Amino acid sequence: MATLTQANQQWSSRPDDERFLSLTALNEYTHSVRATSKARQISSRGLTAVPVDGDHKALQVVGPSGARVDVTNWSFGQLAARAGAPAGYLRSLPAPMAADCINYGLHVERDIEDVGVLLTAAPDGGVARLAAVTGPMYGRVWNSQITGALVDRFGDGRTGDFRVPGEFGKAVEISKDNTTLYASDRDMFVFLADEKNRIELPNRRDGQSGSMARGFFIWNSEVGSSTLGISTFLFDYVCANRIVWGASNISEIKIRHTGGAADRWLQEVVPSIETYAHGSTAGIVASIEDARSRRIDDVAGFLAKRFSRSQSSAIMAAHMADEGRPIETLWDAATGITGYARSIGHQDARVQIEREAGKLLEAA
Repeated sequence: MATLTQANQQWSSRPDDERFLSLTALNEYTHSVRATSKARQISSRGLTAVPVDGDHKALQVVGPSGARVDVTNWSFGQLAARAGAPAGYLRSLPAPMAADCINYGLHVERDIEDVGVLLTAAPDGGVARLAAVTGPMYGRVWNSQITGALVDRFGDGRTGDFRVPGEFGKAVEISKDNTTLYASDRDMFVFLADEKNRIELPNRRDGQSGSMARGFFIWNSEVGSSTLGISTFLFDYVCANRIVWGASNISEIKIRHTGGAADRWLQEVVPSIETYAHGSTAGIVASIEDARSRRIDDVAGFLAKRFSRSQSSAIMAAHMADEGRPIETLWDAATGITGYARSIGHQDARVQIEREAGKLLEAA
């Protein structure tokens, strides 16, 4: 069984104002951001960086209309990338020098190109902010589209079947210390779970019966800091620091923010949400039982088609360590893969291996 730390990373790093106590509150926030945002395409020559008077480290950007906008830390990095300059180095320079470097890159050194700019209102009603500077093919999926779909299907995230998870399987009062609903001007992340309607599995582990809950993560960024994605899984329990323990049946969809992102959101992610909102647990149990009934005659050969020799050996060893017997079935192989994934330190590599286990069960 795998251990998932994505929600823990959000829990341990988000400031108080990026934590929400209900899906409806999160949805109101993302809709307010969209209502005060403007996205447009302009020529790269239409952007000019200027230093802020009286502040030798601060920059603003002047657009085609002549209006000045503030620059966020994230959009500064994107602006520097479009100018072909290292953002870290530019941040170390006085603002007039950094502005000259950016303007030389945008206006002289590089070819003219269309860029997508996203402007958002300042929270205090002051100067608008440049939230993103993206390429012409960037396909934005608004956070409000996602939170709206979640509210439509799961309500407030506090009282329905799918809600902010409890602690060690027991419901707790939702607070900013334990919520799993997050959003900022850069990205959003939601973790919901159905711990009420647990799936009973006979002969789950070491011949003993057990039960698992359903859960999913969904994440997105309007400004290009992450992909759009959803990860669904079964799990044992969530601890107080939002680590998911005993996860299996992990399935993930990731969508890059290219031109077709909005269409893929509708075609791939929304159906996944619908399945979790209305799907019966009977199909999950049937899939697991099918995987348990499918024997693998040549385990080494089966794994060699999907993994390297060293990985295959590690997967077989992980299953032997967890279950006390060699891999015999498709379910055993998935269990061994997730067991091996626990030994991988890098999260992206670990999730990639766990995804392979999910693919085996999807194909069952």
